[in-house]
Amino acid sequence: MNLDNKPDLKDKVCVVTGGAGILCGDFSKALAQCGAKVAVLDLNDVMAQKVADEITENGGIAKAFKCNVLEKESIKKVHKNVLENFGTCDILINGAGGNSPKATCDDEYFNKDLFGKDGHKSFFDLDKSGVEFVFNLNFMGTLLPTQEFALDMLNNPGSTIINISSMNAFTPLTKIPAYSGAKSAISNFTQWLAVHFAKNGIRVNAIAPGFFSTAQNKALLWNDDGTPTARTHKILNATPMGRFGESDELLGTLLWLVDNKSSGFVTGIIVPVDGGFSAYSGV
Repeated sequence: MNLDNKPDLKDKVCVVTGGAGILCGDFSKALAQCGAKVAVLDLNDVMAQKVADEITENGGIAKAFKCNVLEKESIKKVHKNVLENFGTCDILINGAGGNSPKATCDDEYFNKDLFGKDGHKSFFDLDKSGVEFVFNLNFMGTLLPTQEFALDMLNNPGSTIINISSMNAFTPLTKIPAYSGAKSAISNFTQWLAVHFAKNGIRVNAIAPGFFSTAQNKALLWNDDGTPTARTHKILNATPMGRFGESDELLGTLLWLVDNKSSGFVTGIIVPVDGGFSAYSGV
């Protein structure tokens, strides 16, 4: 990827959770192109290694670390390894997150005629453990890494934390109540952290991506034969720009937010990158 007017992140240490994913994998590569030493954290260590290998093959500095963002001991172990390999963390990207089919219902609107029928999942059939998993993965998966790596950042001017929210935080999407609620919590938590660390040299902001076609939402967006689902048509009709986003279209916002020269007085904001989805009323 070619980055114009990229910030100088030489000697900065960046920790990226969920770094093996499509979006955060690109984040990791972009940060490395700016000169940062990148720690790629993911539960899928094989995919995380592929991201790190691509970075090093292109002249960057990166290492992959297996990490479960829901286990404090796993995060502590990785923190120790990052300190030994790179030094203290300057930039934390909390990218780990996701949804679960167990926390998704079938209907946009409650349908009493289908309620209770075999194979149909209504709001009342949402799985408690599935909802808990989605909330934990998104919210606790942001809180716990922040508790660990923000210790490096205290009174270290220029440190920054970037959380990943969603357009769901502005307007909840149908069928995915747990994910929508969890991302709304991320936006609120971002503002809370920004205030909490404002006197300690840490800026905290969030990016709220719109619709990007990734492995996570593939089943919702595309039929088995590759044709768009009915939900895809609704999404594109509700997106003024009329298309899905490309992963590299998030990079400008990311690099602006981590660059203290251009955003040094910016903290506590959630930036939608969604083709106008969150601004459109539908009429």
